[in-house]
Amino acid sequence: MRIDAVKAALPSRKLSNEEILQIVRESSEATYNGDLDVAIQKIESWLAYSGAQTRYLLEESETPLGVLTRAINAALEEANCAKDDIDTLVYVGVGRGFIEPAGAYLVAHALGFKNAHCFDVLDACNSWSRGAQIIYHLMQSGSSKRAMIVNAEFSVTGNRLGNFALRHEGELTWTFPTYTIGEAATATILSADPTNEWKFRFRSRPDLADLCTIPVTGFQGYCNQTDRIGKNGNRFTSYGYELFEAAGPELIQVFQDLNPPLDKLRAIFPHAASQKAGDDLADMFNLRHLVSNVYPRCGNLVSCSVPAAMAFAVEEQRVARGDLLAAVVASAGMSFSAYSFIY
Repeated sequence: MRIDAVKAALPSRKLSNEEILQIVRESSEATYNGDLDVAIQKIESWLAYSGAQTRYLLEESETPLGVLTRAINAALEEANCAKDDIDTLVYVGVGRGFIEPAGAYLVAHALGFKNAHCFDVLDACNSWSRGAQIIYHLMQSGSSKRAMIVNAEFSVTGNRLGNFALRHEGELTWTFPTYTIGEAATATILSADPTNEWKFRFRSRPDLADLCTIPVTGFQGYCNQTDRIGKNGNRFTSYGYELFEAAGPELIQVFQDLNPPLDKLRAIFPHAASQKAGDDLADMFNLRHLVSNVYPRCGNLVSCSVPAAMAFAVEEQRVARGDLLAAVVASAGMSFSAYSFIY
């Protein structure tokens, strides 16, 4: 399977850590019980420790579909591909406007993809990785010849803003990761190529499923409820410290299972949940110089992290055709992936 094009588009509103802190302060002044300055200082320290610098959010005049359309059109142009050439359209990721039908159908209808079979893949931050794995096997079986994977991660603007109104310092335990999230859209065009083997390795830890959740109304009847689920109502709830503690050993194991030839790797694209965590993991393999992490520039882009990092690396000519690339992702669920391929 060959990547014909991978493109990322960012919304227009660029925010610094200082601006995020100001939003938290203004949102929490009427709700916070305690010393708000102490909470703000803690958030500031954690953001700096993680390596966060800036992230992008939608302006009032922008829509997720509008930003995604930019990424899709750029990918089609680079791949010299017409919409009618796409036989499979897969929407991946957390950001979405519909539970039913699959978001891929709405994208296909809005942008005029007339020949594409449509479906969604949802596996939190691993959604793009799972989508690529599914497309790879569809192409191996001959069921698809040219596919597009798209995602539009725009969950901060609107339904998550309530997480900026803190009530007490303890909420930071399951709310702080909100302040690291950025927004973006990506489009990846893939074509069948039997000479280009992709290698995938996945691990799952469903016993950690309640560490990061966005429940919907009535979720209680669909799970073994714990006191972690629904801490922020139907908004993003994430126990960041525990997630990173669990992710480290699992990511080491899944990368060792992949066992890529380290001397031939030219770049590694991690899920951008933290620059510090990514660097620490890479240092265990002496590979920090290969890590391309979008976190300082864009924040945590959820399922957009890997394709956005690839898109920027291609645009900046840090990778070239024929390079061996790898990705490593830890995701809510929890799931862990490592995979390698020739660009």
